[in-house]
Amino acid sequence: MQILNSCHEAIEHCLNQKYFACGHLYSDDKTMDIHIHDCCEIYYSISGGRQYLIDNRFYSISPGDLFFINPYESHCLTKIDTEIHERIVLSIHPDYLKSLCTPSTDLEACFRERGGGFSHRVSLSAEDQNRFLYYVRRITGSEGYGSDLLEQAAFLEMMVFLNKRFQNHQEEPEAEKGSRPQVVDEILSYLHQHIQDPFSLDDLAAHFFLSSSYLCRIFKSSTGTTIHKYVTAKRITLAKSLLNQGYPVMEACAQSGFGDYSNFFKAFTKATGLSPKKYSHFNS
Repeated sequence: MQILNSCHEAIEHCLNQKYFACGHLYSDDKTMDIHIHDCCEIYYSISGGRQYLIDNRFYSISPGDLFFINPYESHCLTKIDTEIHERIVLSIHPDYLKSLCTPSTDLEACFRERGGGFSHRVSLSAEDQNRFLYYVRRITGSEGYGSDLLEQAAFLEMMVFLNKRFQNHQEEPEAEKGSRPQVVDEILSYLHQHIQDPFSLDDLAAHFFLSSSYLCRIFKSSTGTTIHKYVTAKRITLAKSLLNQGYPVMEACAQSGFGDYSNFFKAFTKATGLSPKKYSHFNS
């Protein structure tokens, strides 16, 4: 398998081939703003990256940290080292991963188990880091006769190994406070709980007794994205989930907090590359 040098390329290859793709990325690959995509993602930090925002949770990033992100979780790197930012990203098509599962072995568990005590992050030991990189080399180094089977075998072994680590190394769910204002965590919690409700920026500012301009400023400086982009990504994530469950398009629009179908249509199509109706059709 060819190793890619862009996160966009890895996602596109994964979705087009309905398979998986591997990217080895550096600081010259510009990080994406808060986003969602229809593939599962494994993010492995080689050099660290300061801070990750996944849904409404912040994580510090150290070398050897590995994150599991499913297709319904918005995410972005909020603070990175602009000089050194090396990571490996695996994009995995959910249907392909599901096809590898057995009644005894659920390889989707690391992307699906999201109870109160879970963490997206697993900090790998030095030995486990070497083992993970060994699998990556096997996946990307296979050539010639049987290379397709060898890369699939290495991928299967890697997913068994990573699911074991996910199950055995879960952290306490307390949020990492870092140096950001406490009100930012309160805002994220409020948005997470009220994402289905209609509200304006002024409503949000009034709830926290802040001016709209100050609210926007501290949110952007702490998360790396705007309130509007964060809320839109969360609502599209919810809409995707509802459409995959078979909800009609208009009902998915209403229940995901979009008060206007035109805005929902534009935002959903821009984020997923498909209109809500086509997305519903392809995922039914």
